[in-house]
Amino acid sequence: PRMRVACLLVLFLLALVQLGGCLLLGAFNIKTFGDKKSSNSTLMDIITQIVHRYDIVLIQEVRDTDLSATNKLIGLSPYRYSHIVSEELGRSTYTERYLYLYREETVSVAKNYTYDDGCEPCGTDTFIREPFIVMFSSNYTAVGNFVLIPQHTSPDSAVKEVDALYDVATDVRTPIHRYTHWLIPDHADTTVSNTDCPYDRSETPIHLYTHWLIPDHADTTVSNTDCPYDRSETPIHLYTHWLIPDHADTTVSNTDCPYDRDTYTPIHTLADT
Repeated sequence: PRMRVACLLVLFLLALVQLGGCLLLGAFNIKTFGDKKSSNSTLMDIITQIVHRYDIVLIQEVRDTDLSATNKLIGLSPYRYSHIVSEELGRSTYTERYLYLYREETVSVAKNYTYDDGCEPCGTDTFIREPFIVMFSSNYTAVGNFVLIPQHTSPDSAVKEVDALYDVATDVRTPIHRYTHWLIPDHADTTVSNTDCPYDRSETPIHLYTHWLIPDHADTTVSNTDCPYDRSETPIHLYTHWLIPDHADTTVSNTDCPYDRDTYTPIHTLADT
């Protein structure tokens, strides 16, 4: 018989100054989110309880072509949520989308674009899944506009792609886009010091001119490893002036659920902003 396991729900926590409180943002890797998961009422209840705490949630590994699973998730919320979603991204028949859910009462979308990383058919593109960049506006934050730059990378490409986010961050600040206050929630291992993390054994520097909100010693995994595979980066000036200091951390909660880790890895990282 299948054994019951205690599932680790790992949440990223950080805070963006807001009048009267905090604006909460999550970066949430739901393993292959689509019709199969949305048809599982137990999983959807857990996902719903987590997602609907947040003003903005970036969901990764979305495979929901007609957005029926997305609409179901929105419909389960007691709050009014809207969404913005990328095109299907990937170099093969396996593609994913970046999906943002956001509360209409606290934030709105100002503009968005998919980063142009080169010619995919030519084999000269940089990212397996290009960042889908969204600028949000809010009347409740110290900064009126802020930008999210997501990146879901793979183990073999982690160092190269995270390093290339320097170019993405530079691009969003160009006169064409004029995106100034940005935050990067990514799903990758970019630490060199943590010997439990096999993805990056190199001494390759990461050139992002940022403050890394999730420290190298943090564990953001749902397995038995102890690794900061999921990170959030922000410019130093944004961290200094508009983020609440020392509010980036991991929160781990144990939930007794009847799923093995291959079946149940929906909640991988969350961030409050």
